[in-house]
Amino acid sequence: MSRVSASTISLLVSVMFVWAANGLCFTLLALRMSIEGFDTMDIGLVTTGYFFGQLLGAIFFGIIIERVGHVRAFAAFASLLSAGVIGYVLYVDLIVWSCIRVLHGMCIAGLLMVVESWLNGSVSNKSRGRLLALYTIVQSISMSLGQQLLNLEEPNSFILFAVASIFFSLALIPLVLSRSVSVGEVVPSRLKFRELIKISPLGVMGSLGSGALVSILIGLSPIYLGTLGLSISQIALFMSVIIFGGLIVQYAVGRASDIFDRRTIIAIALFCGGSLCLAISLTPGLNFWTLLGLTTIYSGIIFAVYPLSVAHANDYLEFNDLVPASAGLIMAMAIGATVGPLVTTIYMEYFGNSGFFVFSSFICFMIGGFAIFRMSRRSAPDMKDQGPYVLVSRTTPASVELDPRT
Repeated sequence: MSRVSASTISLLVSVMFVWAANGLCFTLLALRMSIEGFDTMDIGLVTTGYFFGQLLGAIFFGIIIERVGHVRAFAAFASLLSAGVIGYVLYVDLIVWSCIRVLHGMCIAGLLMVVESWLNGSVSNKSRGRLLALYTIVQSISMSLGQQLLNLEEPNSFILFAVASIFFSLALIPLVLSRSVSVGEVVPSRLKFRELIKISPLGVMGSLGSGALVSILIGLSPIYLGTLGLSISQIALFMSVIIFGGLIVQYAVGRASDIFDRRTIIAIALFCGGSLCLAISLTPGLNFWTLLGLTTIYSGIIFAVYPLSVAHANDYLEFNDLVPASAGLIMAMAIGATVGPLVTTIYMEYFGNSGFFVFSSFICFMIGGFAIFRMSRRSAPDMKDQGPYVLVSRTTPASVELDPRT
């Protein structure tokens, strides 16, 4: 095995530990806050803190990585994550948990910037597409498997927090012991959103909406499922299936966009997603398997919105603008992810647990309608000029360099 492939494998193993722990934390914290008596809006606030922290980390932590180096930065971020997870159980308080969650999001962004920029420097241009797809699949599988760790112990115990802390610490080992190859640069986060909006308003809106929809589904589903009376094992299975199963649906939707006008696929996908949300919210008493099946299809649709938005924007961009524009779309997605959970908890306060899908349906229909509006304002690019759909990661601006289109 070559030094490059060995280094790449070690980095992907680190990614596995990070996303397994991160996936566990998402569901575990929501369930633990419910047990501790936090209301729905408090849980939404803490969930929002993570995505706000991820936005801050993506903007500012690149400077730290450049100053101290990739390995030292990764060690610092992983250590903070490991300590922060233990901090949740040492002091149960809304303000403390919100602050830790912001720090958690910042450190996750920092870790992924290290990994993604390192991966970018470890492969040739012709291999980047395969590596990006593999990287995205590893993230999804690891986050899906992380949900199954909930079956080890009850959420009100210390054990699951300790497991998450251990996993964050274990993520250090493969990267620290790896023989370094040339490390890619961290993509600057100084972006001109005004120009990006002019070039591709649908790309920006789609990214914004995707961030909100995904953060709502991943961050608040455990609370919604808990109100339905599901057991911990059922919640763990549900979260695992919608994360991994959605990956398959996402791929099918994306491939269709390479054949037809991408805006048409975006509109159809979002109208289908909005309809599924309404059907679920207006049909109380769905059995577990029906709810799981409908939500898995829905998750695949909304997971596809961001890659579709990136692909659509790329159809109208000059080659030299691809990297800063893609980084800008990631920032737009992070902003949506910050707002989505908080607004959804307000809907849940007024509409009960059915409000979980009400706001998501509104987002789907709004962006789907905007896609149709944009079709009336601009002609579609020739199919021969339309770039390919690529299964892209929704992590940090550093992942942009892995996209073979850039």
